[in-house]
Amino acid sequence: MSLQIDETDFVEASEGADSLKFLNEKSHALFELGVSMLVHKWDALSVAVVNQWGGPNSKDKRDWISAVVVDLFLQNSVVDVAMIEETLLYAMQDEFDVMVEDDSALPLAAQVLDCYRNVAIGEVDKIKESYAKWQAKQSSNSDVKYQVTVGEDPSNPDVSENEVDDYDSDIDAHAPGTQQDEDSEMTEATESVPQAIVDDDGFTIVQRKR
Repeated sequence: MSLQIDETDFVEASEGADSLKFLNEKSHALFELGVSMLVHKWDALSVAVVNQWGGPNSKDKRDWISAVVVDLFLQNSVVDVAMIEETLLYAMQDEFDVMVEDDSALPLAAQVLDCYRNVAIGEVDKIKESYAKWQAKQSSNSDVKYQVTVGEDPSNPDVSENEVDDYDSDIDAHAPGTQQDEDSEMTEATESVPQAIVDDDGFTIVQRKR
């Protein structure tokens, strides 16, 4: 049973501030990193990127989605869960022609809000742990490719050693005090891989696996 998520939950800038941007550069970098880690672990987006539903620049579009989510906090004095969810869904539709209907954008939006709160109070261990796991995944070459045939049940992703070796995805992640620009695919073949179908208008629809 999933936890109930309050779509009206929000964070608000301090009095006199016109945005939620962190004035401390290190805090801002950690927030960017945390959002990037969360977005890279979104199954619906990982499927879209690996299958290049957004074209040859699908990996760049994923990084762009991370930046757009961060920009919400740079441009607004109040950001709520619903705003983040809508941004994620619209970005998927506009950039990948994908309509996400598996309800996965809502918990991701809530996690982004929690990430902001945690950075604000200096609780950044989870972000650093997530980044460390990503780095370990880099060196172990244990990435797994989501290969989805649209219209079929992708519960058994087509994975081979050659595909793992040949397909990498980059992440624009900035660790505190350093700049990282490496190739990675932060995805695993799990039971949460969504099912993709194409509707009459040509949009790919990502649904919860039945």
